[in-house]
Amino acid sequence: MKQAQKYVYFFGHGKAEGHAGMKDLLGGKGAGLCEMTNLGVPVPCGFIVTTEACILYYKQGKSLPEGLDEEVQTHLSRLEESTGKRFGDKENPLLVSIRSGARVSMPGMMDTVLNVGLNDITVQGLAQKTNNPRFAYDSYRRFIAMFSSVVLGIPYEHFEVALDDLKKSMGVNHDTDLDADALRELVKHYKGIVESTKGAPFPSEPNDQLWATIKAVFESWNSQRATTYRKIHKIPDEWGTAVSVVSMVFGNMGEDSGTGVLFTRNPATGEKVLYGEYLPNAQGEDVVAGIRTPYPISKDQDTNGTKNTLEERMPAVYREITRVAAKLEAHYKDMQDIEFTIEKGNLWILQTRSGKRTALAAMKAAVDMVKENLIDKETAILRISPDQLNHLLHPVIDPRAKKEVLCKGLPASPGAVNGMLVFTADEAVKRANMGDRVILVRPETSPEDIHGMYAAQGILTARGGMTSHAAVVARGMGKCCIVGCSEIRVSTENRVAHVGSLDLKEGDWVTLNGSTGEVMRGIIPTIDAAMGDDFTIFIEWVDAVRRLRVRANADTSKDCEVALRFGAEGVGLCRTEHMFFAPDRILAVREMILSSEHEGRKKALAKIKPMQKGDFAEIFRTMGERPVIIRLLDPPLHEFLPKTAEEVAEIAREMRLSPEAIKAQRAKMEEFNPMLGHRGCRLGITTPEIYEMQVEAILEAACELKAEGLDVHPEIMVPLVGTEEEIVFVKACIDKTAKGVMDAKGVRVSYKVGTMIELPRACIVADDIAKVAEFFSFGTNDLTQMTFGFSRDDVGIFLPVYLEKKILKVDPFESLDTQGVGRLIQLAVEKGRKARAGLSVGICGEHGGDSDSVKFCHKAGLDYVSCSPFRVPIAKLAAAQAALEDRMTAQPLE
Repeated sequence: MKQAQKYVYFFGHGKAEGHAGMKDLLGGKGAGLCEMTNLGVPVPCGFIVTTEACILYYKQGKSLPEGLDEEVQTHLSRLEESTGKRFGDKENPLLVSIRSGARVSMPGMMDTVLNVGLNDITVQGLAQKTNNPRFAYDSYRRFIAMFSSVVLGIPYEHFEVALDDLKKSMGVNHDTDLDADALRELVKHYKGIVESTKGAPFPSEPNDQLWATIKAVFESWNSQRATTYRKIHKIPDEWGTAVSVVSMVFGNMGEDSGTGVLFTRNPATGEKVLYGEYLPNAQGEDVVAGIRTPYPISKDQDTNGTKNTLEERMPAVYREITRVAAKLEAHYKDMQDIEFTIEKGNLWILQTRSGKRTALAAMKAAVDMVKENLIDKETAILRISPDQLNHLLHPVIDPRAKKEVLCKGLPASPGAVNGMLVFTADEAVKRANMGDRVILVRPETSPEDIHGMYAAQGILTARGGMTSHAAVVARGMGKCCIVGCSEIRVSTENRVAHVGSLDLKEGDWVTLNGSTGEVMRGIIPTIDAAMGDDFTIFIEWVDAVRRLRVRANADTSKDCEVALRFGAEGVGLCRTEHMFFAPDRILAVREMILSSEHEGRKKALAKIKPMQKGDFAEIFRTMGERPVIIRLLDPPLHEFLPKTAEEVAEIAREMRLSPEAIKAQRAKMEEFNPMLGHRGCRLGITTPEIYEMQVEAILEAACELKAEGLDVHPEIMVPLVGTEEEIVFVKACIDKTAKGVMDAKGVRVSYKVGTMIELPRACIVADDIAKVAEFFSFGTNDLTQMTFGFSRDDVGIFLPVYLEKKILKVDPFESLDTQGVGRLIQLAVEKGRKARAGLSVGICGEHGGDSDSVKFCHKAGLDYVSCSPFRVPIAKLAAAQAALEDRMTAQPLE
């Protein structure tokens, strides 16, 4: 007889059916609850409905899996037995929280409902059992508002307005100032809102509440905000969410109760201190929602002198939570984000997970944990994502700049950004799509703002703390963020933010300093971030592990200086055409292109050569003896031609021709599809004097530097080769020109001639090309374009639809298409190295700075990647992680 599928796992009283290794099945939250239970950490009893149940729910057209109802009822009975309470009982009611929990943290993106099981009868039993009617009705009004919002789809603002109106009518400022009678009336008002909105009374049967909430949590997996979050963080849609059903513990039972969130290290800086916030007499959502500004956990955090820290108000609880936090970090060997509730002086842990942290904090924590012998270097390397490393290189405010500080909030996520104020998430997306830089300012953010937060340069909120939704999500995105800026009064309706007597309107420019919490008026200059000791140590570990070398795309000596500062090991692509556009040489370039005779072109090229030679000499001198690949002229010549009337007149005067003659020549050179036309090596074959000039400039610079004592080894790259005959022809011209230069200079320089592989045909006949070419460099931008048949200039018309409909999972111009383009690369590497042993192979397209593409290059056996100078550290880290993942695959960890 086939055993029934198990969909529910129980935990309680020091024993759990699950553990930390079951995240895929139980979700991160559920696996954490089970693991903490097994560790003896104080965790309320409960059970978890698995992600498999959620996946099946969607596969069956939103129908619950067979047998799930009986299994949940069985475990609900176990929960009743464990707590001594009964679900729906009028004298001693069991109440539960029902929460989502994906296998990776998605803070605030899915739904939670607390106090499930309350109705007009059980609320009286709760009041009598606890001898605290105020607490009972406070819990009831919270439940009605949360259930109505999450399950019934009634906007939460309806209930907030009713609560605010009640406080105003009673002349009080805080929810905690409302007594039991006032809350009883508020419950009636809330129920009236439900009935008038839905045309039916609020559901009172506890079992109906339970199942409606479980289904709503499943449904929240595909909510707009959750879908957007998954897209941003590249989380698969098919994972589903688990559901945790946990017996309620109450932080709203009085001043000896409370709720909070803490990190075992500072999530903004990585400093090893207990860091968090709490609210007395509150429930969990009050803290993370940012509705009330919470108090700090410790006296060290209390920079404003509130004297309301947990350490001072409840010292015994503070000592206990310090002990538990240390235990959990030591067990998980990572910084933990812990949610807790204090009920009548007793501590309960509701969740632990790996804490979202800034890039700066991630770096410091990783390096410190290695020093503390908590983790090894390899774990530290795998723990920091390439994207985090990118965020670490964010600019900072120029200390020399004059600035007008308007106000100051909590520095939730670092960086220095400026932009135009917008007041809604939709407006942020709209303006960002138009190319504007925007700062999203809100009273506090909610999960519905996720798309606007992603579009914005930075986020500013008037309320909330360091563990609020805005802070946690911004840190995960690497966005600059300031929260709890109480000096700002935000009017979303009127689209204005009041700071004292100043009114900041939509479109006004501000600058945020996420490291200090300062909000400044206007655009304040920024400078590049300085890389500290932890960064240097970390990159040394990375360099010791990786096999793949990392070069930089650099067209000037200044680019090379930046590349070296970021650790580049050479130049993988120097684009000579960029040098042609300089104002002091574009006229000579146009003269060369428009000359109808060979001698005219030679004369114009003679003007350009000293400039190119000077450029190459500076690049070689900067790079020393590191490898430098110089690509000969690639783009179609028409790109350099005059476009405006002024430019036409200028070149006409220089060449002593009429403007009409220049326009006629320009028209003659126009192409229907220039990307597939007269460009690349085709230029070198039809107009060999262009490549001859460039090779002369390269070799003369190299010879002169060698005479000075610097032995450089240029690598000359021929673009757009598709046949063996093309590379044979061009290489013969290069070798002949190089020999002439070296004979004239009396100096011998070692150089290589290779090709840029950017045509599918070149991949297929790579063995023939490799007989001549001494190295391959994949131009993955054009190779992607040619393989898909997509025009990079026009793909924006349809690509968003392809991504939305999941015809393509990712933009192939951002992350390498390993199934198509990747297979062509693998074929070319294999065939090329069969024809030429030891053939050097790399890539130099934009994919060289994409972490997933770099990992593919490692697996494909490439020797190096080349990327923009600022992405060199990201590429290095991705290469090191690829090497470590290889080791783990070869030798699985025990």
